[in-house]
Amino acid sequence: MRTKSLKKNKINVVTLGCSKNVYDSEVLMGQLKANGKDVVHEEEGNIVVINTCGFINNAKEESVNTILEYVNKKQKGKVDKLYVTGCLSERYKPDLQKEIPDVDQYFGTTELPSLLKVLGSDYKHELIGERLTTTPKNYAFLKIAEGCDRPCSFCAIPIMRGKHRSTPIEDIVIEAEKLATNGVKELILIAQDLTYYGLDIYKKRNLAELLQALVKVEGIEWIRLHYAFPTGFPMDVLEVMKNEPKICNYIDIPLQHISDELLKSMRRGTTKDKTTKLLKEFRETVPDMTIRTTLIVGYPGETEEHFHELKEWVAAMRFERLGCFTYSHEENTHAYNLVDDVPEDVKQERANAIMELQSQISWELNQEKIGKTFKVVIDRKEGDYFIGRTEFDSPDVDNEVLIYTTKTYLKTGEFTFVKITDATDFDLYGEVINFEYV
Repeated sequence: MRTKSLKKNKINVVTLGCSKNVYDSEVLMGQLKANGKDVVHEEEGNIVVINTCGFINNAKEESVNTILEYVNKKQKGKVDKLYVTGCLSERYKPDLQKEIPDVDQYFGTTELPSLLKVLGSDYKHELIGERLTTTPKNYAFLKIAEGCDRPCSFCAIPIMRGKHRSTPIEDIVIEAEKLATNGVKELILIAQDLTYYGLDIYKKRNLAELLQALVKVEGIEWIRLHYAFPTGFPMDVLEVMKNEPKICNYIDIPLQHISDELLKSMRRGTTKDKTTKLLKEFRETVPDMTIRTTLIVGYPGETEEHFHELKEWVAAMRFERLGCFTYSHEENTHAYNLVDDVPEDVKQERANAIMELQSQISWELNQEKIGKTFKVVIDRKEGDYFIGRTEFDSPDVDNEVLIYTTKTYLKTGEFTFVKITDATDFDLYGEVINFEYV
């Protein structure tokens, strides 16, 4: 009979999916550390917690494969305990318990106290803003709300995350101050829908007031907005963006499609004319704003005419940043009642066509940057380059600025001015110019 190991437990938190999951893992790790636990992120540990994603088919497949990978390690004795949390677990817990019983326990998205308990820890309510950040030290995600009240037909997020719940402004500010104390200079505000912020607790859309509170936090230099919704967009946010230098002239606003027929079926609450007018107002109010959007192709009933309309609109709008996804037929969503009638190969062809068009637009916009100077933050060193970003670029998804290491030395998290000397469709190349760092 094998005797139990006397080695100290080490908890390895594995994160899959979006920035909201990254944030949740960081909160979990902060709680564990406060309880005196030895916790690491995606390193070796004899106790493993997998924070899963259950959004679309590819994400679900990755989550299941990761669970099976660690089940295999457990069977080989490399892992002692295995726990699964997050969106996939919230959505499919009974199925997972039946199909993958070697996992010690499954937890949903709202069961952090229960997860902590099985890990020998107590949930500490007083730990506002205490997280172990896993991003580069100069930026951090800041979740301002949980859940979503939007009725989008294709989306399973309300099933997994519940109704919209805003975090009070004072708690968000405390968290921002703690992040700044730890060297964070850029806050990336995230939620399922930033523009809904405050409706539940302040009875009004209160994103602008939150931004005005956050710009007062010392040490924070950039504040970036992710995941806005086009219907009911609070226009006072644009005025804050225009007047406050700390608010990046950047917004991530997933638009999904532009055909009125499909927008109605998607239950987006808007039209082509309203959406186009909104984007025009964005650019008139904040002329140098970068707009990032995401689109869905292959939605049930999308014809060649619908797709052609979308493609022509993308060409006309010339988005600075754009991503395109193929439709995923998700159980228990409103669209699941529709026939998933666009073949997978056609979906992929349409996504490729949109991204090919966007690649050309991006190349043309980047060529216009050559010879211009931008404030750049340095995220990391990679090979022969320091890798940085302008205020118009979010980490991992947007352009990067590459600076040869042979010409200068830069520190991670440092802001400097860079003159762009060359550009491709999704990268900029530049050199530091000789005036003082910011």
